[in-house]
Amino acid sequence: MTEGLAEGDKAPAFRLADDSGKEISLADFAGQPLVLFFYPKADTPGCTLEASDFSRLKAKFGRAGARVVGISADPVRKLARFREKHGLTIPLLSDESHTTLTAYGVWGEKMLYGRKFMGVKRTTFLIGPDGRVARVWHNVKVPGHAEDVLAAAKAL
Repeated sequence: MTEGLAEGDKAPAFRLADDSGKEISLADFAGQPLVLFFYPKADTPGCTLEASDFSRLKAKFGRAGARVVGISADPVRKLARFREKHGLTIPLLSDESHTTLTAYGVWGEKMLYGRKFMGVKRTTFLIGPDGRVARVWHNVKVPGHAEDVLAAAKAL
């Protein structure tokens, strides 16, 4: 099980539909740094702030040679509405089957208000140009997070 996906590990391959229905894979980003941020649910306050922050910094990530992609278990249509409603500029990928979420170790049991349920653990991975995990942020607190990831991407 890849629950312990850590720095230095090979990033698991994926092929998922984006918010427009186009398939995107890890191989599409070969040779360049990639930020994968996994978020629980589109159009909720924390996820909106996180996606908006990464969108706001998209050009700066680009100048650092890095691309940014968000992944959740939401269906493509919901992601399209989320992107349009908030003017998001980064690709949002749908993993309704939880295959990629599981491969990255971010799908699991969570607790909210004393209730246990399965969901996405807010986690970000910075994948280096070599296809290996360069940095992992677990249990992400959204304010300032995109800036921290940008600093790490610039340091690669």
